[in-house]
Amino acid sequence: MPKKTTDSKPMIESAGLSKFYGDFAAVRDVTFSVPRGEVCAFVGPNGAGKSTTMKMLTGYLAPSEGEARIGGFDVLSERLKAAEILGYLPENGPLYPEMTPESFLKYAGQTRLMPPDQLKDRLDYVLHHCGLGEVWGKVIAKLSRGYRQRVGMAHALLHDPDVLILDEPTSGLDPNQVQGVRDLIHELGKNKAVLLSTHILQEVHAVCSRVIVISEGRLVFDGPREELGTEGTAMEQKFRELTLAAV
Repeated sequence: MPKKTTDSKPMIESAGLSKFYGDFAAVRDVTFSVPRGEVCAFVGPNGAGKSTTMKMLTGYLAPSEGEARIGGFDVLSERLKAAEILGYLPENGPLYPEMTPESFLKYAGQTRLMPPDQLKDRLDYVLHHCGLGEVWGKVIAKLSRGYRQRVGMAHALLHDPDVLILDEPTSGLDPNQVQGVRDLIHELGKNKAVLLSTHILQEVHAVCSRVIVISEGRLVFDGPREELGTEGTAMEQKFRELTLAAV
């Protein structure tokens, strides 16, 4: 079992990020950072700005104001360097439906110019840890939503990135699959920086040590998980207080 890595250097940095659509502020002045060795939950009501913030952090969406950095690299001006150390699972990850998980992930590794031996090792890793054995050779178009989600997770993990940004990683999974993903995230968080978006507070309690709450596009809480409550009911009550107060 890997030893937990402690490193105060920010690996994920959101510096005053804002995104405006005309007069509407989807995200306004969001600032936080996540170091290596931490699994940080990013939570908020539907439409709070979670996915928009994550898209700006990964360089998929340009901010109206502010900067996003991964491992110290600006995701807009140094995008390729940031992408080398970033694994991103979007809310609805784009997959090639006519390919199999094996052919898709092999293609993804080749486009990253991964050496053949390294790619083989990483394919074996994601095959096992993402539970893809039963569907490895099946066409992605015929897979359930849960299996497609696991292919997306495998894609994010394939190049063994130092930073993981995961948008609703357990969406569409059954309870056994959910537990497997939670265990995997907990293990990965020992030596990677992980930002995990979810609306399931039980998930926050299960895998995260720190919580960032966003509501109406604004950051309303950033602190240890325990400050939101030590059990589900207390956490739900604190979450409601924070998000309703921001409306």
